[in-house]
Amino acid sequence: MGKSVLIVNGPNLNMLGRREPEIYGKTTLQDIESLCAQHAGHKDWSIEFMQSNHEGAMIDALQAALGKHDGIIINAAAYTHTSVALMDAIKATNLPCIEVHLSNIFSREEFRHKSYISSVATGVICGFGAKGYTLAMDALADNFDTHK
Repeated sequence: MGKSVLIVNGPNLNMLGRREPEIYGKTTLQDIESLCAQHAGHKDWSIEFMQSNHEGAMIDALQAALGKHDGIIINAAAYTHTSVALMDAIKATNLPCIEVHLSNIFSREEFRHKSYISSVATGVICGFGAKGYTLAMDALADNFDTHK
């Protein structure tokens, strides 16, 4: 039986394709979900894909992952830089978690260089656009194989 992965997306990512395409590209969140679903199919995984502009909804989804999913991929967007609550929710799941960002947060404004998520994430992938999500899936697969 394949693995199950929760993919959580934070505020404003529902605006991908329209919002600052020079930074985030023209790929929509629906395109990314399709890309992830296709990649999951090759791995015989199931995925749950969610987006919310509300921190509490993201925390609820992370908490619900415990006992349901084998790993987490999260693009917390702006909450990356502000949310101790999301960090605590990820830590509480004790699941492998890959943090993803479409842009290279370290080449942008200084306030984006601090991530609360990174301190509890298994790894971080940034700067590869939508491909970052499939790279995160591959990284989770490696983690699953290493920690059987």
